[in-house]
Amino acid sequence: MRYLTFLAACCSLLLFSCDKTLSPEEQFQEDLQKIDDYLAANGLTAESTPSGLHYIITKEGTGNHPTLQSTVTVKYKGYRLDGSVFDETTGSETVQFSLAGVIFGWQEGIPLLKKGGKGTLLLPSYLAYGPSGYGPIAPNTVLLFDVELVDF
Repeated sequence: MRYLTFLAACCSLLLFSCDKTLSPEEQFQEDLQKIDDYLAANGLTAESTPSGLHYIITKEGTGNHPTLQSTVTVKYKGYRLDGSVFDETTGSETVQFSLAGVIFGWQEGIPLLKKGGKGTLLLPSYLAYGPSGYGPIAPNTVLLFDVELVDF
């Protein structure tokens, strides 16, 4: 009887400890569903790109669009689908960086804005920090960014 109990315990342990990791495609589909659910729950309509980036231009801006080779100056707020903020500029604070050196979602999304333009970027996890995560951002987290392109 002890042997059967031990065997049952081992089988249970194996079943519940199996790796439940999603394939990249499954994770991508799950992320897109989360973005669609977020948009619907908040009454928002977004455009999307083939990469899965969703964006909402809230202020058009003027002039040209930056390129991947541009150095941009932005104000931003980064947050999760639950609204929790993980990073942001405050007041008149801005940050400046080369677009070539940031996450893929920003490399693709910020060039959709013009100088003075504002928008919200909704990033599937692979366009953000992917399965590794980063600092306070857990692996496979969909991220949102409100971005104002101050200059480039």
